[in-house]
Amino acid sequence: MKITFLGHSVVLIENGEFKGIVDPFITGNPICKYSDEMLEGLTHIFVTHGHGDHLGDTVSLAQKNNALVVANHEIAHYLSKKNLNVHSMHIGGKFTFDFGTLKMTPALHGSGIEDGEDMIYGGNPCGFLFEIDGKKIYHAGDTGLTMDMKLLEDDHIDLAFLPIGGNFTMDVKDAARACEFIKPDKAVPMHYDTFGVIEADPLKFKKRAEYAEVVILKPGESIEL
Repeated sequence: MKITFLGHSVVLIENGEFKGIVDPFITGNPICKYSDEMLEGLTHIFVTHGHGDHLGDTVSLAQKNNALVVANHEIAHYLSKKNLNVHSMHIGGKFTFDFGTLKMTPALHGSGIEDGEDMIYGGNPCGFLFEIDGKKIYHAGDTGLTMDMKLLEDDHIDLAFLPIGGNFTMDVKDAARACEFIKPDKAVPMHYDTFGVIEADPLKFKKRAEYAEVVILKPGESIEL
């Protein structure tokens, strides 16, 4: 299984015929590194919440690839009006797809969808816990530190993507504490350095996170499980 970090919170997961992308903020993402080939043949798109830097290019990518979009019920309803193929879930829900199982986990954040000058209700933000061929991948989405993360320790997570940029999400210190709660085998920092307000040093996270092997991926780099 190949997992590629494309920058910000964009994560591409490939395993056999499955090719899924989480929070596809491609257009307008100043640090995103990708090739057109990476975005071809997408089978699934996973959206953690409605903010533009996460909902991103979901509509255009789903239309181009006829990909299934997985999101909370409110976002799925919004996207269904754009003639997309959607699957709605909610916090704590788990479902078996053709690629494996997916559980929607809690996140402390917002989820409003900007529509011109209006803000559309986007339901609850979330994270995702994937189990694919016996490997577990946790994408925290945008979130602050929460005691709910302690429950994830029992899942024996192989790889966790955690935000470290602060301001809108956990900072380095809180993300290291999240590693203490979750105890994943490996942790990859995300959601930092995209904009000035979320600048952070991943090396400081690596130094603080004693309960996981921290793998710092530059945008466009991959890790294999």
